[in-house]
Formats: sequence, C-alpha cells, structure tokens
Amino acid sequence: MMDEHLVKAVRERRAILFAGAGVSMTVGLPSWKTLIEHMVRELALDPALADDPNTNYFTLAEYYRLKEGSIGPLRSWMDRHWSIPEEKLRRSRVHELIVHLDFPIVYTTNFDRNLETAFALHGKTFTKIVNAKDVARVQEGVTQIIKLHGDFDDDTSIVIAETDYLDRLSFESPLDIKFRADALGRTILFVGYSLSDLNIRFLLHRLWKTWRESGYEKDRPPSYVFMLRPDPIGETVLAQWGIKALTEEGVEPEKALETFLERLAAAVS
Repeated sequence: MMDEHLVKAVRERRAILFAGAGVSMTVGLPSWKTLIEHMVRELALDPALADDPNTNYFTLAEYYRLKEGSIGPLRSWMDRHWSIPEEKLRRSRVHELIVHLDFPIVYTTNFDRNLETAFALHGKTFTKIVNAKDVARVQEGVTQIIKLHGDFDDDTSIVIAETDYLDRLSFESPLDIKFRADALGRTILFVGYSLSDLNIRFLLHRLWKTWRESGYEKDRPPSYVFMLRPDPIGETVLAQWGIKALTEEGVEPEKALETFLERLAAAVS
C-alpha cells in the first residue's frame, strides 16, 4: 500500500522531487564507470584503474583538470555521450510519470538535460535554475527544475572534481540556501540515488539537523527515499534522520522505479 502522507503531499503539490543518476540510467545514460574509463584513456593511465573499486571519480576528475588545465573537454565529451535521443525520452515511462506527477519543484544532481527535455516533450512548462541569477526567473505555478550540481550549458557550474565536491559540502551556496528554504516545510521524495552516495547522505543529515535544532522536529513533514532493493541497515540509519525508505518488493531492480511511480501516480489520481 502506498504511503498516505506521500500521496497527500504530492496531490496537494507540497512535495519536492529529488532526482539522481538512476533516473537517467533508466533511458540508457552511461554509468560513472564509463566516465572513469574515458578519463583513464584520455590521461593514458593504467587501464586497471577503471576496474579498481578504490578509484574515486571525483579525485580522478580533479587530476584530469590539473593535467588538462580545464574540465571543459571532459564536459564536452559528457555532453555528447550523455545526450539521449528525444524519441527515446518520449517513450520513457519514468520521465513521463515524473512530468505527470506535477511536482512544483524538482531538484536534480544530474548534469544532463533529460528532465528538461522530457518536460518539453510532454508540453509541460518549466524554469531551469542553475545559479542565483536564475532564481529571479521563478514564476508562480511553473515547475522549477534546479540543477544542484550544475548544467552542461555552464562549465563553471559543474560539480565533478574533488575540489567542487568539497566546496559543495559547505552547504552554503545560493542554491543550497534555496534548497533549505524550499525543503523546510515540504515533503521530499528522493529517487535514483544509492544510499552509498556520501553527498546525498550528508544532505539528508543536514536536513535532519536543521529541524532538530529548530526545536520543532515533531512538526517536520515526512520525507522518503525510494530504494531499488531492501536494505535493513540503510533503512535503520535513515529512520533516525526522519527519512522513510520505500521499496517495491518482488520487482526486478530495473523496473522498480517505474513500478513505484506508476503506483504513486495511480494513488494520487
């Protein structure tokens, strides 16, 4: 049975969607391993690094920027190889459901334009927000798509190298401040993330800490993380931060997100 608090929040447009790489991977976006393999080739490094579980793509991207003098060539390669054909996006049920669910605010850590393209293909108006200047373009009743880790249209906005990542952990950029304001009184639904993602865990912890220090923790709206498979350890840790983990038991991981969004859309309708 779908969680009634989540259904009510989505129906009343009081929920924020937070979309990660798993959303774009449903339409064939390359994995981070593909990016690591490309950097290893470009930098003429030992190919074994690409299969080494200790290889950190943030650190490797930092090395790339130091050696190449700029992240620009890597950004250009990603832009070319992470673009999904419009017809494939039009057929993506996951993207169609995200548009249909009509979240007033969508945050994403993805660099690609797949969400924006899906909204355009399904005739849904949106405002893309990449920096503080874009915040002034927000319009009442128009969905906001906030690119928290940057956008391919702006090299300086991309959070891909280690320095970028560590700078973002300060949680004090204009978009971080906007997120704290947006999230304070709304339900948040995280989809397309792995619980091993330190960045997202840090963000969840900061949200919990903000509410705890406010003295009104009991009034905090519930928030959720959709997981492709059950993880009792992760679920217990998230629960202490006031985050409820949702799964689709008995469904193959590659179909789990679509099944979950289908059921949510049906319940909201």
